[in-house]
Amino acid sequence: MFTRHLQSLLTEELRFSPAVALLGPRQVGKTTLALEVARDIPHVYLDLESERDRGKLAQAELYLESHLGKLVILDEVHRAPGLFPVLRGLIDQARRSGYSAGQYLLLGSASLDVLQQSGETLAGRIAYLELGPLNVLETGPDAVDALWLRGGFPQSLSAPSDARSLRWRENFIRTYLERDIPQFGPRIAAETLRRFWTMLAHHQGGMLNVAQLARNLGVDVKTAQSYIDLLCDLLLVRRLAPWHTNTGKRLVKAPKMYVRDSGLVHALLNIESKEGLLSHMVLGASWEGYCIETLLACVPGGVTGYFYRTSGGAEIDLLLAWPGGELWAIEIKRSSAPKVERGFHSACADLKPSRKWVVYPGKDAYPLASDIQAISLHSLCQKLAIIRS
Repeated sequence: MFTRHLQSLLTEELRFSPAVALLGPRQVGKTTLALEVARDIPHVYLDLESERDRGKLAQAELYLESHLGKLVILDEVHRAPGLFPVLRGLIDQARRSGYSAGQYLLLGSASLDVLQQSGETLAGRIAYLELGPLNVLETGPDAVDALWLRGGFPQSLSAPSDARSLRWRENFIRTYLERDIPQFGPRIAAETLRRFWTMLAHHQGGMLNVAQLARNLGVDVKTAQSYIDLLCDLLLVRRLAPWHTNTGKRLVKAPKMYVRDSGLVHALLNIESKEGLLSHMVLGASWEGYCIETLLACVPGGVTGYFYRTSGGAEIDLLLAWPGGELWAIEIKRSSAPKVERGFHSACADLKPSRKWVVYPGKDAYPLASDIQAISLHSLCQKLAIIRS
């Protein structure tokens, strides 16, 4: 069992918030983490995909009132959309009885789905946390390459062989397409959405061109956009926004698209081994997406990730914007002897970031210039984690 770095933050939120929503893709470890946090306190666990547990909520108000003072964990809460107005009343009632925090832990497999249902009814009563796949701080530096190849879903990472790991991810994708995705939106042909998801994997790290994706898939632009929105809402795909502050330059305005888990990228492209990955054309884009997703999982709250690109060729792979206005510029290289290109220097001259890093596959940290440091992915994540704590 892996220790998740989100565990301490989840415990803290439960001390201060009446309800906490823990969001993340299926099989990422939400239930395991929830039960670990609740292990030493009175709690009730309901899996709302179980007819028996849903039946307990036929009279939801009466059932939940009977467990006042316990942490009620509601797994796959999107299966009971009518529950949120009930929770609001119960939370307010519990406050009057002296129970102000730690009442409900809601687990959901989609971001927007839960947010839309709870945004108004539980405003001021709920905190939101996102649990992603495992990262290098949770597995250790020796697992960097395994995480990159297999991705961070615990069962994929811990599989006895690369072949078994790939098989798990293929089944995961099939289950999502055939069973899970239809729960969150209009019926979409599984084969059509798989082709679209695979197209995004081939286009990993590329600029979003919805019109081109629609033409390639043979659908209209509105339909293609709805597919992107759905995969983003399910926390499977990330739209990395461009930096938008006016610098007097002509900035690229389209977001960049990443399939968030590198293991799913490789499964969609049928890449089983590291040798197969090293010879594949997606190599650089896969490493870039893996590093970006890992770093964004480790940043402190309030830090936002962007990329920067101008029509003149100035570019920063990942720009971290801190709440006080400070910027960190991060370039990502797959080379064991990375070199900083002119585009990065030009971008830094435009934005004047306070810190400049080049993330590469090696383990040593060393200067590439007076103000630019080469660093391993694990080491930079450690620095972010220290600030976060």
